[in-house]
Amino acid sequence: MKTTDPDTRQDGPVTSTDAPWHQADLVALDLEGSGAQDRDNEAILEIALVPLTAGKPAVAESYATLVNPGRSIPARPWISPGLTNDVLSRARPLTAIEPELADRINGRWLVGHNIGVDWRLLHRRCPDIAPAGLIDTLRLARACHLDAGGHSLTTLLDHLELTATVTGVVPHGQPHRALWDTVGAAILLGSLVTRRWPTGVGLAGLRTVAALPDVAPTQAPDTLF
Repeated sequence: MKTTDPDTRQDGPVTSTDAPWHQADLVALDLEGSGAQDRDNEAILEIALVPLTAGKPAVAESYATLVNPGRSIPARPWISPGLTNDVLSRARPLTAIEPELADRINGRWLVGHNIGVDWRLLHRRCPDIAPAGLIDTLRLARACHLDAGGHSLTTLLDHLELTATVTGVVPHGQPHRALWDTVGAAILLGSLVTRRWPTGVGLAGLRTVAALPDVAPTQAPDTLF
């Protein structure tokens, strides 16, 4: 008797016992941090959250803020030029922001590109925040076997001709800033789901391919630049 591959069992129409993925309570997330080389002192500098409605980013309900790290951050190549010490010093500290993050995250599925890296830092700094789970667009992109020449968020968006779409949604944003990357991950998710499951998929099927286990703050991230 032929068995069903759990990785592909959701290729047919979804059933009533597994609602379509886009009906799930999803919120996209991106953090900009000081860098993993800071180890336990790594600071969150910027964070953005965008809920998904019917599988698309609800930008009107987005949340984006700078975070005051409480110390000087040295200039580093991966830190956006806009995240200067002068700008960050005028932002609120994470302790003031954490309740707002919890309201938007707790009980929801977090979506992000290489989400394990973001979750590692967020969980370290805000251990009481409790999402339902983690959906990783990087893992899903690898499962789709795209010949994009790389798996970074910007490379995949360029390959799928979605960069202009993201910029149109976030006209004042830019790659490697939290809101732009958050919207990018949300839009990428929808595109990848359509490619892998043209007839639809439920949350259970999406989780089979793209979900990550909870990432403890001491666990090594899947580094991707």
